[in-house]
Amino acid sequence: MQLRLVRSFMNRFEKYASQRSSESLPYTVKRHQSLLRRKLGSTDPMLQENKIVNLGLAIGTMEGIVIRPGETFSFWHLIGRTTADKGYLEGLLLSQGEVKTGIGGGLCQLANLLFWLALHTPLEIRERHHHSFDPFPDDRRVLPFGSGASVFYNYIDLRFFNPTPHTFQFKLRLTGEHLKGVVYCDHDLPEAYHIEERNHRFYRDGDKNFRENEIWKRTVNKETGQVIREALIIRNHAEVKYPIP
Repeated sequence: MQLRLVRSFMNRFEKYASQRSSESLPYTVKRHQSLLRRKLGSTDPMLQENKIVNLGLAIGTMEGIVIRPGETFSFWHLIGRTTADKGYLEGLLLSQGEVKTGIGGGLCQLANLLFWLALHTPLEIRERHHHSFDPFPDDRRVLPFGSGASVFYNYIDLRFFNPTPHTFQFKLRLTGEHLKGVVYCDHDLPEAYHIEERNHRFYRDGDKNFRENEIWKRTVNKETGQVIREALIIRNHAEVKYPIP
């Protein structure tokens, strides 16, 4: 409770993105989609169906959000507290090294998508958290391990800041099989961004298994193809909660 109060007080000093538009900005920067249903150990499949309901409600609070120069996107500022009164259902939560259930569970999938899209823009990641453990074996994973984001209302947030003179926009939707997202811009950006995994490995230390890797971001001039810069943006190290391959 104290952490939530502190965060609520600090939020007063931010200039948040709050305007949404049904009209898409003219230039597509990045598209991505993720499967709504995956095998997650022995968890109840109904929790994934509940997650889809939760995702639909959360998307309704931020679909078409516009991030103007100097504005900050905040996951929880837009969604607010996820309660049963708002229609949120029991879903999976990952907390303190354990898989749990709770009202509004499953929204990490939306945070993962938004974070991946933002990595392909010049937006600054001001706040991003990740899980300290790897709970389930990879099942049709398409993104590098550890390239997602953990969220928990309201003090574990996902935030992007727009330091550019351009405006960005996130468009989101659900299909029968996927969560889909696109980030748009009001200008044709001269640079493209490529995210890649390096130095991935599983290893054992004592009686525990671990997994680690690095996530690198390369900035490329779209006209010449020249790499302008590359940077290590994430170094992951997590305890593995299942038998390693």
